[in-house]
Amino acid sequence: MSEEKITPVTEKYDENSIQVLEGLEAVRKRPGMYIGSTGERGLHHLVYEIVDNSIDEALAGYCDKITVELLDDGVVRVSDNGRGIPVGIHPKMGIPTVSVVFTVLHAGGKFGGSGYKVSGGLHGVGASVVNALSSWLEVEVMDGKHIYHQRYELGAVKEDLKIVGDTDKTGTIVTFKPDPTIFTDTTKYDYSTLLTRLREQAFLNAGIRIVLKDLREDETIVNGGEDDLCYEGGIKSYVEYILEGSKKEKLNNEVIYVSGSDGDSVAEMAFLWCTGYDSKIVSFANTVHTVDGGTHESGFKSSLLRVVNKYARAFKKLKEADNNLKGEDVNEGLIAVISVKLTDAQFESQTKAKLGNTSISSLVSSLMGDKFYQYLEEHPDEANIIINKSIASSNAREAAQKARDLQRNKSGVGTKSRMPEKLTDCISNDPTKTEIFIVEGDSAGGSAVEGRNSTYQAILPLWGKMLNVEKAREDKVYGNDKLTPVIVALGTGIAEHFDIEKLRYDKIVIMADADVDGSHIRTLLLTFFFRYMPQLIEHGYVYLAMPPLYRLQKGKKGKVYYAYSDEERDSILRELRADKTPVAEETDSESEGEENQTEGAGTAATGAQTADSKAKKDNIDVQRYKGLGEMDGNQLWETTMDPAHRKMRVVTIPDAEAADRIFTVCMGEEVEPRREFIESNSSYANLDI
Repeated sequence: MSEEKITPVTEKYDENSIQVLEGLEAVRKRPGMYIGSTGERGLHHLVYEIVDNSIDEALAGYCDKITVELLDDGVVRVSDNGRGIPVGIHPKMGIPTVSVVFTVLHAGGKFGGSGYKVSGGLHGVGASVVNALSSWLEVEVMDGKHIYHQRYELGAVKEDLKIVGDTDKTGTIVTFKPDPTIFTDTTKYDYSTLLTRLREQAFLNAGIRIVLKDLREDETIVNGGEDDLCYEGGIKSYVEYILEGSKKEKLNNEVIYVSGSDGDSVAEMAFLWCTGYDSKIVSFANTVHTVDGGTHESGFKSSLLRVVNKYARAFKKLKEADNNLKGEDVNEGLIAVISVKLTDAQFESQTKAKLGNTSISSLVSSLMGDKFYQYLEEHPDEANIIINKSIASSNAREAAQKARDLQRNKSGVGTKSRMPEKLTDCISNDPTKTEIFIVEGDSAGGSAVEGRNSTYQAILPLWGKMLNVEKAREDKVYGNDKLTPVIVALGTGIAEHFDIEKLRYDKIVIMADADVDGSHIRTLLLTFFFRYMPQLIEHGYVYLAMPPLYRLQKGKKGKVYYAYSDEERDSILRELRADKTPVAEETDSESEGEENQTEGAGTAATGAQTADSKAKKDNIDVQRYKGLGEMDGNQLWETTMDPAHRKMRVVTIPDAEAADRIFTVCMGEEVEPRREFIESNSSYANLDI
């Protein structure tokens, strides 16, 4: 084998190769460094940056109302009644201060000046980044005397600051249009996403009114209307709101609240325990949602565990021979909101996902150690509820460990020779080139095995009723004969024992019937992955197969077409009939006797029958696939499994909170919301793709 040679770069590398980006060029060149991404998440982050500046005015005591308005063409307007951004000439820059805020990257009132004691935004970093990534931005400032206006385009000053009117009000209005050349995926804002974030801010700033208005007339957008948010109960109300959304029952009689300060640093925690097995801990620093946690969250968790163990030992709830409770035991069923405010918040990135201040961990730990322990002593009934819940979780965890060990010994996890009995594995051992189809039922599994490419495609059929993991502990998951084959086949383990490096397949494809039962199966499997193997979803390994709903053919020797929706079926029928007649329209004769048909599924079925009857008149055969088992191997390969022609949806979870709400609805205690969701989404999954 000859040695591979590296072809040298012919371009000259000298002083001219070093690029210096001036002003806001760096932001437009590498926007992901400042807002995380240029997708939907980054788009919404622009709004958060401007709102954070208004919130900082509220924290300083100068603002009590913030309004966010969604306008057509992706335009957003954020207004507040704070002091207004200064408009005087900046002593160093020699230009209006408001221009400095929006055009100079590292400028603002929160870098050690006297303007703000605590802040979440960087009032200059955030504002200038929004300006840099917008096609245009306009700012209006009211200082109690005059109204000032300035316009920017692509981050640069387009119009000088000028007085456009008089007023006795104060505040700032920022209006901007995200640059579609930067945000190439979408510039359309999701109302519910913004509502979630603004509701958080309203909870964290008790008494402050935040209004979200959707004024868009774009017919392609579902208008969100208007929400007026104001909560006097603060984060205690937030915990109650999360509990209400979870559809679970609280175990504590009341929300436990702990707060205190150390100098200019303030910390408050509100929490309770509820039925169910998952936990929900939401943390904030200077009202910024720290989605990746940080020192304040770790301090809360460690002190919570320490206090519970201390109390359990002191009051003989744990015997001397018993092991201490672990974090997952105490956190089971926990709903908690943590909010800290400090003068110099140190976030790990511009997106402010994680707090790094070590001092705040000590403050949180100290408050919890003193006040939460005191609460347990003063409320023995509440303490017993918490301790008993934690001990039950510990017992279940130990049972789960035994179940894992038993299953591992029984099945030989990780060895190809001890794979599930129903698994028809592929020939290749290369996990980067293989894929597994998890199929609903033996019939569909048989067709999939017949049609697959055996080199790289594995087939695992599932049958019978699958466990609802939303209502089951880990030991039940390991002992379930429907989920165990999935766990063993993938090879990764689950929960804290999950190891993505052991994944045996590059693609995990859920292939179920396009009906209500199939939707239920998909939901159950996605819930399982979401709760016990979230990394599979986060790294893009999970897919939804999209089998066709119809097979169409004109004459016995005509070309075969496949349709994946009723609309596509109708389009193909029009093409085959070579006319523009709407195939789903009912003639008077065809509609006779159908006046008493109910809406919904009955109407849909009638429409399909009508289309089919019309097609038969034109010698067009329309086959409606009721299930994957109706396809032979060749058809299933051609339509659903062949990489060259198949349609699949990658499952992603860009917003964990939204996904959590979906799964709670689908898998929670209440039947009606679940039934409504499944029936309305019977042919597709409501996931970001």
